Amino acid sequence: MHFEDPAFTIPTGTPAPLDPQIAEFLRRMAADASQYPRRDTLSIEQGRANAEKVRLPWAQGGPQMARTVEHQVATRHGPVRVRVYYPAQRRLPGAFMYIHGGGFVLFSIDTHDRVMREYAERAGVVVVGVDYTRAPEAKFPQPLEECVDVLRWVAASAGELDIDAGQIFVGGDSAGANLSMGTALTLRDEGVPLIKGLVLNYGGFGSNLFRNSVVRYGAGEYGLSLHMMIWFRGMHIRHGKDFFDPRVDILRADLKGLPPAWLVVTECDPLHDDSIELERKLRDAGVDVASKVYPGTAHSFLEAVSIAAVAGEAFDDTARWLHAKA
Repeated sequence: MHFEDPAFTIPTGTPAPLDPQIAEFLRRMAADASQYPRRDTLSIEQGRANAEKVRLPWAQGGPQMARTVEHQVATRHGPVRVRVYYPAQRRLPGAFMYIHGGGFVLFSIDTHDRVMREYAERAGVVVVGVDYTRAPEAKFPQPLEECVDVLRWVAASAGELDIDAGQIFVGGDSAGANLSMGTALTLRDEGVPLIKGLVLNYGGFGSNLFRNSVVRYGAGEYGLSLHMMIWFRGMHIRHGKDFFDPRVDILRADLKGLPPAWLVVTECDPLHDDSIELERKLRDAGVDVASKVYPGTAHSFLEAVSIAAVAGEAFDDTARWLHAKA
C-alpha cells in the first residue's frame, strides 16, 4: 500500500474508551469553549483570544522556574518572541527548543507555558519556547523558516543562554511536531547537525486525511475534529502544491539521516495513524526511533497534567528519553 492510498478497514472500528481523567479534561474544555462561537465564524483575532481564554486554566500552576527570560530573536521574516525557562536544578547542560501546537493558527507560548515548565522541571533542562508567527498572516514556509532561524540563534547564543550548543533537542505538539520535523529536515539537507534529538507529541505528519483514526476520532468528541483540521490546513497553506511539500507532508520526505526521535502517541486522536506511519517510516530509514501509545488519551492531553496522571507519565517518559540521548 502507498502512503497516499486511503487506509480504511470496514468497519473502521469502535473508538477506544477514554481515560476517565482525560474525559474530564475534554468535558471541561468543551464546556468552556461552548461559551464562544465557533472559531471559524469569527475573525482570526477573536478566535485566538477565545482560545487563549479556554486554555488559560490549564497553563497555570505547576513547577516554578528559577528564572524565565524573554528575547526578541531576529529571523529572515522579522523578530520572533522567545521565552527561555531555567529550572532550579539543571541535570542536562543543553536545551530543549519547544514549538507549540494550535494548527499553525492558534495558541502561543502562553497557552503552553505549563507544558514547557513541566519539561524544564522534570528533565532538568533549559526549555526555549518559540512564539512563531501564525497563519494566515504567515503561511508556509514562513513559520518553519522562523523556527529554523530561532534554532540557529539558540546554537549561536549558547554562551549568553548558558547552555551547551552540542546538546540541543527540538520538539513540539501537533502542528509544533510537524514544524519540528520540518526543521530537522531543513537542517539535514543543509548539512547542519544542530539537533541532538526530536520529541514529537501527537503530530500531524501527512496530508492524507483518509485514515481510520480520522474517521474514528475526528467527529468532534475527542477535542480535535476533522472540521478544524481542514480549517487549520487551509489557513496554513497558500498553494495546492504545498500540501505535497515534504516539509509539510512529512510522510512524503526522505527521512534518512535524521537525529533520534521519540514519539508520544495518543490513542483516541484523529492524528494517531500519522504517528504510527511516521514511526514505521523512520525505522525503515534507519533512524533511531522509539514511541509509546498512551491508552485512553486524546489530542492535547499533555495540557491536562494538573488532573491526569497519564500526562505526568508522558512527561516523565520524555524526560528519561532526553537523558538517555543526551
